[in-house]
Amino acid sequence: MAGVSGCLKYSMFFFNFLFWICGTLILALAIWVRVSKDGKEIVASGGAGTNPLVAVNILIAVGAIIMVLGFLGCCGAVKESRCMLLLFFIGLLLILFLQVAAGILGATFKSESSRLLNETLHENVKLLTQSTEEAKKFQEAMISFQAEFKCCGLVKGAQDWGANFNEAQESCKCTEAPESQCSSYNGYKVNTQTCLSLIKDLVEKNIIIVIGVAFGLAVIEILGLVFSMVLYCQIGNK
Repeated sequence: MAGVSGCLKYSMFFFNFLFWICGTLILALAIWVRVSKDGKEIVASGGAGTNPLVAVNILIAVGAIIMVLGFLGCCGAVKESRCMLLLFFIGLLLILFLQVAAGILGATFKSESSRLLNETLHENVKLLTQSTEEAKKFQEAMISFQAEFKCCGLVKGAQDWGANFNEAQESCKCTEAPESQCSSYNGYKVNTQTCLSLIKDLVEKNIIIVIGVAFGLAVIEILGLVFSMVLYCQIGNK
């Protein structure tokens, strides 16, 4: 029994030490983005109409919670403290319930989120023809996206850019694509493919990645729950 308990104890410690490191990295990265000038510029270029720092604040909270849970798990395992192990178990269980609830809500509102994304992108077409600071940032992001994914414009193609087309003509240029994927606009050969569907596909792929990561975390959390409860029971039987 002592050997099994010792194996469990050190497995629990190692598991929670990795858990603590993950929380520390998330917290450090989120704080850097929150306070540094470069970090604020990165998140500020994300999109219009929302406060990008809200997501950063959520990451800070998540990182802090994971750090605390990792610390409780490590100390509970090394000191064989039933109180710490129980707190770790309850905290991890609450996180698991929140993940499940978020997954259910995400599945329920998937069609709604797709509609909102579509409306937002159609609304952002106006930014391609404007000259405000906000519009300039969006145009820079679009130019980079067009150059990488060989598309042009959002909805109607090159004409979405209006008078600003000269700024985007290089990224819209159709060079290596077959002739069937090229069209003519203002004397230039441009990509016929618009970026709207490509952006939506990219978002959907990223959502699948997020779901995969969340599923992987859920498996790890379940293992943590099992380790902590078995160790909790064995300490109580001593």
